[in-house]
Amino acid sequence: MMTLPSASQTHRLVARSIVGLIAASLLVACEAKAPAGAASASSSPATAAANPKIRALLDKTLKNLRFIEGGSFQMGDFGPLDAPDKLPYNGRADNKVLHKVTLDSFSMSAYKTTYEDHDVYSETVGKPLVGTDELTKKYRYPTAAAGLLWQQARDYCQWLGQRLDLPMDLPTEAQWEYAARNRGAFFLFATDNGKVDAGRNVWEYSQRKDFVHTLTQEGFNPPSLPLGRFPPTPLGLYDMMTDGFEWTRDWYDPNYYTVSPEKNPQGPVSGSEKVLRSWRSSDGEGISYGDGQTTARSHRQPDPPKLDAQLKPVPNRNMVADTGARCVVNRPAPIGDTR
Repeated sequence: MMTLPSASQTHRLVARSIVGLIAASLLVACEAKAPAGAASASSSPATAAANPKIRALLDKTLKNLRFIEGGSFQMGDFGPLDAPDKLPYNGRADNKVLHKVTLDSFSMSAYKTTYEDHDVYSETVGKPLVGTDELTKKYRYPTAAAGLLWQQARDYCQWLGQRLDLPMDLPTEAQWEYAARNRGAFFLFATDNGKVDAGRNVWEYSQRKDFVHTLTQEGFNPPSLPLGRFPPTPLGLYDMMTDGFEWTRDWYDPNYYTVSPEKNPQGPVSGSEKVLRSWRSSDGEGISYGDGQTTARSHRQPDPPKLDAQLKPVPNRNMVADTGARCVVNRPAPIGDTR
């Protein structure tokens, strides 16, 4: 006797078919749009349409988008509302004051951009591959988070958006925190349960060391190892507090939270540094908790000079391997929903 599929199985099959049809139709429709800054014949519509690497990247991008339903939350150090002693969770001044933010719905990539992903973009538009200089190439392997300057990260997200005909960009700082905190819940760490269990939901120092040794036979501890090794957050996002900092769209201002608008804040209109989020830095004991808190802010020049005034290497430039990104789609409905 034939067994009919259940309703949930039927819904999953239909959803998969819709995603496949969307990817195919978007590819045909969008390959006619040459990306801004295209610099070689490999980026021509005809070549791109026949390029299996581009098709695979676009399919992967759609598959890995996670819909984040909008809402309101208290952005910033929520220790005064959540900690047993009602004190802030860290001593930083730039994540104060706690303030209400309301966001529209959006979709976010489940994974950071990898070197493998970014190479497809670079080869298509005729740009040099990132991470090939003497200082960073030892960190470079396909499934690690790509070390990117801010403009490199944003150009990549916008290029994907042009190909897919979707409003893609880097996340705003508010979008990043809202997603990392499971839609603004009191999640101090962006893990599967809001807590740190080294070795189960984040890298333990010995794991990193052993894994690197199997890959490279070298003793360094790189910013990123292959992604997706641990459980995602409840929203399906991987490696939100490990494997490198993540660029946001916002300019950095230590006092911005005192003047931030409630609705969809975009950050200051100008500045000299961009906001970076997360990264749990490791040391000999395993974890440095402060760096990985979902409310902690970091900042760095979007394109730091290679040399300082004394012609010495700039440390932040040398560590570009630890700055990467994931993309968002600024559309208030799930991808594929035509309502």
